[in-house]
Amino acid sequence: MSDFNKLLTESIRLALLQALEQDPGYSHNENILQMILASVGHDVSADRVRTELRWLEEQGLLAITTVGELLIAKVTQRGVDVALGRSRIDGIGRARP
Repeated sequence: MSDFNKLLTESIRLALLQALEQDPGYSHNENILQMILASVGHDVSADRVRTELRWLEEQGLLAITTVGELLIAKVTQRGVDVALGRSRIDGIGRARP
């Protein structure tokens, strides 16, 4: 993976966690998350959103449930810690103060 692609992936993952952390219910569906990513400059495909959500789930940073064919992501406490910059995990951008 090139340095640019690595930085882009790390930024997308952090943006997903931060979007979930900022929601009162700590949860969003994949379509809303795709729109949020686009609003912060990450215009990515639905497939890319799903891929990153599944990767974050594998790291224990969020839980995913499926309603029909729609993924619903809910951030875990570990994910909140990363979103707020309290914890650092390789593969995810670092939260800025």
